Amino acid sequence: MARLKDAVARAYLTRLVGEDGLTIVEKAPKGEATDEKVAEVTGVSLNTVRRALYILYENGLASYRRERDKDSGWLTYLWKIDLSNIYEVLDAEMRKLLKILQKRLETEKNSMFYACVDGCGRFLFELAAGTNFVCPICGATLEYQDNTELVKALEKRVKEIQKCTI
Repeated sequence: MARLKDAVARAYLTRLVGEDGLTIVEKAPKGEATDEKVAEVTGVSLNTVRRALYILYENGLASYRRERDKDSGWLTYLWKIDLSNIYEVLDAEMRKLLKILQKRLETEKNSMFYACVDGCGRFLFELAAGTNFVCPICGATLEYQDNTELVKALEKRVKEIQKCTI
C-alpha cells in the first residue's frame, strides 16, 4: 500500500496495532477476507489478527461485512482494511492531543504546585496547604515546585501541533 511509505502513518499504525498489526495491514489480501485467511496469508496468529482488525475497525481504518451460512447458520465476517482516511484519523488524534495539552498548559499556568521530596507526586497549593505541606501519601515534606520550564515546553509543543493541524 502506498500510504505505508509515510513514516507518520507507519508510526501511528505501529502504536495503534503493534508490529504484528502493521504486518497485517501490509500483507492482508486486497478486498474482503476472513480473519482466518488474513492470519494464513500474513503468518500472524489468529487472535492477534482479530485484535488488530477490531482496533482498526474502531478507528475507522477497517470495515467488515457479515454473511450467514444457510446450512449451518454460522456467521462469517469478511474484513477489509481501508487506509484511505488515515490522514483524517491522524488529524483527529492531533486535535484531541492539542486539547489535552492546552488544558494542561492552562492548569500549569494558573496553579501553584508542591512536590513531595520523596517523589510521591505533585499537589496543588490548596491540598498542600490543607495538609500543612506534608505529603498525604508518605508524610514527607512538600516543597514548592517551579514549573516554568514545564510551561515553556508545553507552550512549544502546543505551537508545534497547531502548525500541523491548522
